[in-house]
Amino acid sequence: MTIGAPVRALLSASILVGSLLFAGCSSSGSAQSAATSVSPSTSAAGPDSVPSGLVAPAGFRSVIITVTRSDGSTEQHCVWVADDEASQQQGLMDVTDPDLGGRAGMLFRFPTEVSTTFWMKDTPLPLSIAWFDASGMFVSSADMQPCPAGERRCPSYSAKGPYRTAIEVPLGGLEPLGLVEGSRIAIGDECDQSPRGALPAT
Repeated sequence: MTIGAPVRALLSASILVGSLLFAGCSSSGSAQSAATSVSPSTSAAGPDSVPSGLVAPAGFRSVIITVTRSDGSTEQHCVWVADDEASQQQGLMDVTDPDLGGRAGMLFRFPTEVSTTFWMKDTPLPLSIAWFDASGMFVSSADMQPCPAGERRCPSYSAKGPYRTAIEVPLGGLEPLGLVEGSRIAIGDECDQSPRGALPAT
């Protein structure tokens, strides 16, 4: 989805992400929605091999996130990262591979806390999104359905408070990753950029 009106959102203030992927964006307060895409210039590796006819994210770096659940247990996942205007505008727009090219999701990272909304314009996969504040604590989550082709007024989705990062995953995928109420995240180094985004050996 794009930032702003779902994940293709427009960021207000210093980062204006116009029609983002998630590609149309709606504004929330002074901040406009932003998209969920990453700029091609940041690409360190292409998408993993996917079944014929499916489209995986391309042109994104991937990083490791450490998730700490409310019970103190931790786990790590490799996710695509969209941390500039161009990449956030692209997001998961047009992606049809439910495995997202071997990554657990797509992380949208902003330089400050924002209230940007997300939407699902041109985003065919149903998604779930979780928002986290500047300290990495869970703010809220939502399930997002694709916007019908040709629809100009797609629904927008917003967090229950200001957030610094947002993570999009295939619909229903937040709980298995620990991205739920009471959790917190920390963003680490880049994943192994080879196929499947392997985590470093421990």
